[in-house]
Amino acid sequence: MERLIQLLKRIDGKGYKAYKDLVGAYDFVDFTLFIDHVQGDPFAPPSRIRVRVDMERAAFPKELWTTKPRRVGLQDYLSRQVAAQIKNNVGGVRGTGKSGLILIDSGGQEILERTALVIRPQYVEARLSIGLPAFGRKIAGALALKMFTEELPKIIKSSLIYTNVAADEALAFVQLKEDQQFIREELVRRRLVSFIANGSILPRESGVSQKPMKGGAVPFEAPAELTVELNLPNRGLIKGMGIPEGVTLIVGGGYHGKSTLLKAVERGVYDHISGDGREFVITRHDAVKIRAEDGRRIEKVDISPFINNLPFGKNTSAFCTDDASGSTSQAANIIEALEIGTSLLLLDEDTSATNFMIRDARMQALVAKDKEPITPFVDKIRQLYREMGVSTVLVMGGSGDYFDVADLVIMMDEYKPLVVTDKAREIARERPTNRRPEGGPQFGRIKGRVPLRQGFRPGLGGKTKVEAKGLSTIVFGSTAIDLSFLEQLVDASQTRAIADLILYLSRKYVDNQRPLAHLLQAVYDEVEEKGLDVISPFSGRHPGDYAMPRRQEVAGAINRLRTLMVK
Repeated sequence: MERLIQLLKRIDGKGYKAYKDLVGAYDFVDFTLFIDHVQGDPFAPPSRIRVRVDMERAAFPKELWTTKPRRVGLQDYLSRQVAAQIKNNVGGVRGTGKSGLILIDSGGQEILERTALVIRPQYVEARLSIGLPAFGRKIAGALALKMFTEELPKIIKSSLIYTNVAADEALAFVQLKEDQQFIREELVRRRLVSFIANGSILPRESGVSQKPMKGGAVPFEAPAELTVELNLPNRGLIKGMGIPEGVTLIVGGGYHGKSTLLKAVERGVYDHISGDGREFVITRHDAVKIRAEDGRRIEKVDISPFINNLPFGKNTSAFCTDDASGSTSQAANIIEALEIGTSLLLLDEDTSATNFMIRDARMQALVAKDKEPITPFVDKIRQLYREMGVSTVLVMGGSGDYFDVADLVIMMDEYKPLVVTDKAREIARERPTNRRPEGGPQFGRIKGRVPLRQGFRPGLGGKTKVEAKGLSTIVFGSTAIDLSFLEQLVDASQTRAIADLILYLSRKYVDNQRPLAHLLQAVYDEVEEKGLDVISPFSGRHPGDYAMPRRQEVAGAINRLRTLMVK
């Protein structure tokens, strides 16, 4: 620490590039500081530092971090504590550009595995970004000295040493994460696809916020027919609605909560923090939200189970387009989800192509099947479950034709779920639609597509350019990947990880031989063994701003890469 102090005094007032002399390791009283990367000027992305506290000093009890669910939970909790201490002890910008900032990539409503904070048996390490201060382009040494020797030690001492954190709060956080993991495992054992606990608050406060609605929300209450009891390891007995495997319809009038319920189920692929309202809304982790996506590119996807006999003989067993329609995009999204692996599809009629979802008897009478290329989803939904074990939860308020294929019908009535399966079946018997099933008795085979190396082009002007832009865009060379319609992507740190995962995968694993699903399995096996750090393209710079993405979103990004080539 004394060496760092002397360095800062020596370079005070000099040109900004003199900060480069700080790179190295420094022993403080409670921790070791690693200055890994120094920004080139005060307007550049902040410098990267790590703060490591020996576990003997941090003294977090082993029971808080020895299992993976608890470790992920404690890491998430501590990153939030560091963020809170930064907020309490550090002002905003102080000087030019990003001067004076101290940042950590802490979470929102979801509990995600992140690289911002790492727990090992030997130490606890926080990865931070710091805006080395300047006025103009002259080093503000006194302010830097205060940041390193006063503010940073206070932040670390208050958040990464067990005796200084709220022990009960930390324990409750890791126990919640452990209970959530228990429910995930129970879903498979009980052949459920989702669980929504009684008392859950499903509505959000606004269309741009994932925080719970503050007033007027109706707590969720399971209907008796679907009530499931779970005895959690820590919380004990809870009750809620279990949605079984198979085909489930969510019906009801407008503004009665259909889409709100589906949104909660959709987000249930992630765990949520205490107070979110969806702490015990848990969905199969591989569930995929499917929607229409006009304009997306499709690269050799076999959409023939849904679309065939196109005009001019266009091939649909290896369908390509740079500008997909609503129906072709929705068909491709389903096939791509099946290709990567999923046990549950989630659909809302509001974001689906009407002609993809249904073709009623009157339309069948007017337009002969040999003139209609689309086989509607209603004729394939049961085949998916029967042949592949893939369940579907579908919001449908406009067509009763799905009554004929549903195992379960839930009606939302003033935000309360009612089981109306028997009534729906009675209506189906009394009022037959007389529509004819289309598309044949089998769904069809899912083909594994093999990505080709030449389809990944990260170079731009002789340099590799791969960069995430917020939540919904990745720049890959000269191509922008639009992720706007991957609705289960929830954190910009996931997008950063996806960008570098694609680059890492293309360089190390793409061999023109293995299908995409196998490539993703290989890279996720490596990440499981070594951590997300392994995908970082920057040597000597900590990757403290990744959050673990699901392979479904990584595959979704690759499939939307407009230079992608497959065989």
